[in-house]
Amino acid sequence: MMMFAKNITVIPARHTIGTQNPVNKVQKTRVAAYCRVSTEYEEQESSYEAQVSHYTNYIKSNREWEMVKVYADEGISGTNTKKRDEFNQMIMDCKAGKIDMILTKSISRFSRNTVDCLKYIRELKALNIAVFFEKENINTLDAKGEVLMTIMAALAQQESESLSANVRMGIQFRNQQGRVQVNHNRFLGYTKDENGKLIIVPEEADIVRRIYI
Repeated sequence: MMMFAKNITVIPARHTIGTQNPVNKVQKTRVAAYCRVSTEYEEQESSYEAQVSHYTNYIKSNREWEMVKVYADEGISGTNTKKRDEFNQMIMDCKAGKIDMILTKSISRFSRNTVDCLKYIRELKALNIAVFFEKENINTLDAKGEVLMTIMAALAQQESESLSANVRMGIQFRNQQGRVQVNHNRFLGYTKDENGKLIIVPEEADIVRRIYI
């Protein structure tokens, strides 16, 4: 009986991330980052600039990654996505097949609303797009990622609601004591002295008078 040798070609499995179609050549992972600061205080502005710089350098330093963009919302709350233009643009670009992975500092930077957070994470997961949260060390494509996400997102929302309640109480107490806080940088004619009281700026007051003459 004659035996014939068989030629067997083994095709290794390819692990793909994102919306890329597997091809013979090696494709780089298209990586974007999302940054957000919720207030306009000077120290957080510097943090905003630091986040953008960090992710730009971090993504470009990895030879297996291709830089897409650093999406950044400044002075915007994370409890609602409606006014976060850069965040919404990032989601649209993901759906358009332009992004394979998103890096962000923490869950609270991505969203402080549990429902919104899980909604977008699931939408991106369905597209095989990973979101990696540095602080929590969570990759949303991992099997245990969503369970951890649910817990951490709920904590982030609770923290945000607690901070908002404390701010409201502080304003109420100051108003009851006759100390009304006014942002004098938003209008002409006034500034504050060393005690925090409003005082008239003569030069700016002249401009105000001319406006209303």
